Amino acid sequence: MGVFAQRWQPLLTRDLARTCLNAFRLTNRPFGQSLSKPRGIARPVDKLRANGEVIKRYSNLTTFNERHTLITTLTPYDISGGIATITLRRPEKFNAINYAMIDALMAALDSLEANAAVGAVIVTGAGEQAFSAGGDIYEFSESVRSGTAIAIRDFVRRGQAMTARIEAYPKPILVAVNGLAYGGGCEIVEAAHLAVAVEDARFAKPEIRIGMPPTFGGTQRLPRLAGRKRALECLLTGDSFSAARALELGLINLVVPRAQLISASRALAQRILRHSPQAISAILTAVTRGINTSIGEGLHIESEQFAHLVPTRDLSARLTAWKQRRTTSVAAL
Repeated sequence: MGVFAQRWQPLLTRDLARTCLNAFRLTNRPFGQSLSKPRGIARPVDKLRANGEVIKRYSNLTTFNERHTLITTLTPYDISGGIATITLRRPEKFNAINYAMIDALMAALDSLEANAAVGAVIVTGAGEQAFSAGGDIYEFSESVRSGTAIAIRDFVRRGQAMTARIEAYPKPILVAVNGLAYGGGCEIVEAAHLAVAVEDARFAKPEIRIGMPPTFGGTQRLPRLAGRKRALECLLTGDSFSAARALELGLINLVVPRAQLISASRALAQRILRHSPQAISAILTAVTRGINTSIGEGLHIESEQFAHLVPTRDLSARLTAWKQRRTTSVAAL
């Protein structure tokens, strides 16, 4: 079973031990190391919580640097009415994004993409204070301390892969911003297809305050959404801004009272899910791939997406149904 589960199984139920082990493997997966050949013994020193959230510190792991903090946070999702809701669940840390959260989110998106019963995904944060305050500084500072190669591998590439996955996802991803969306949290909002925010939500690009640029795509997506000068004002000052301002900048689609956040997000998703899943995916692909190309290249991508749908039964059936309704309507006159 491996060192992790062997050491903690006496303290856990069988199911929770298995969940913890799977989360541990998931976190280590990108580095391709076997859990059966540890370089040393993993020494847990932080408190184990039995509420579905497991927080541990390990040293001398094959796949982690010395003094590296591993914080495994599950992001459970539920499915209702064809809509999956994923919750970033570290409220005591303002839902700060650690490596384990990124890996769990990516795994959840993989699972939901393969689930034909899911047509759209909502991502929100636990609690009322924050959607996400950004990257876990305590964790990624250890990667920075270990040198450029490790910092790029563990932090930058991981975060960029997450936002790229969100941006290119073939099903609509809506972000329900329930509070602060700073740094990496703001970059998730930028990458998502649509976003709804509560009236008192705050947004910021504060990375410059700790002497670095955004690393999950913020220097690239925000200018494309808001325009170069308005984006640079956010990026170079690090100042926070309101949900109303985020709406003006094109960062979000809708501002609602807090009590209506999830219902408004679901209503927007349901308006999309009335339509053909194939057409939804084609539009998402055409926009995502075409937005950074010339108009000619973009039109070619648009044509490709249409061509994929031409031989499908879905398009044929919908065209036939439209013509029949039209004929019936004219005959009624």
